[in-house]
Amino acid sequence: MLVSRRVSLLFISALLCLLSACGSASLASNGGSHVVKVVAAENFYGDIVKQLGGSHVAVTSILSDPNVDPHEYQSNVQTGITVGKADLVIENGNGYDDWMDKILSAAPSSTRLLLKGYDTATTHLSENEHVWYSFANAAAIAQAIATDLKKLDPADAAAFENNLQTFKQSLQPLQQKIAAINAKYHGTPVGLTETIYLYQAQPEGLNVLTPFAFEKAIAEGNDPPADTVITTTDQITNGQIKVLIYNAQTVTPVTTNLENLARAKHIPIVPVTETMPTNKTYQTWMMDQLTVLQTALGG
Repeated sequence: MLVSRRVSLLFISALLCLLSACGSASLASNGGSHVVKVVAAENFYGDIVKQLGGSHVAVTSILSDPNVDPHEYQSNVQTGITVGKADLVIENGNGYDDWMDKILSAAPSSTRLLLKGYDTATTHLSENEHVWYSFANAAAIAQAIATDLKKLDPADAAAFENNLQTFKQSLQPLQQKIAAINAKYHGTPVGLTETIYLYQAQPEGLNVLTPFAFEKAIAEGNDPPADTVITTTDQITNGQIKVLIYNAQTVTPVTTNLENLARAKHIPIVPVTETMPTNKTYQTWMMDQLTVLQTALGG
């Protein structure tokens, strides 16, 4: 899934000019305790940093509205200034948020650390950037974040390590929910509007009938091949799938038609999002979606 790459030359020029007056980023101090300035391209990474860093980090998340299609994001000068002051920048990588790479290249720093979730993840699916939907990947990425925080603020390394262990333990109920779904609903045929949910559908043992070419095209903002649209539509019309898992942030006329058709056929719809809803943590966001899916499968 490729987020919009529209970062203009004018933006980069303005950013360079503004950053030249800002100087390099450094650790701020707050009551004698170091505060690491972190910029996360997506709010789920920002939330993980907050859980690991606590009061020792100041986090800015760029993509944070679950009601907005992340593909349509356009950066601005203020975002560039914030990134330029950061001690640690976290992005997903692998083309998902390459607008961040453009900002970083316009604001070089010899001291800033950069972490890419995709590169850190231990599990990768073919042509699928959504690594944060895997809980094993979330643990690996959290481990890498904690390592970087320790480098930037060695005095608080013990706190970061303690918070990392707490975070890893908090993923266990999510893994248990995945296992419970697999145990009861293994082999259940489902439909996906795009690739984002494959990182959970596979360990859940669900039988995804939607053609991969359809999912991939929607994920990349392209029109899916006509034959895959026919196949996907027929799967709903003929009741071949039991649940439709729908990316609520990547909406096109084709996916809207599938959603409406599923409703008409009384096929449960499970919405999922790419970025984290407000007033949620990574764990509660994922658990809420899993609970809705479990209920839909039981229906």
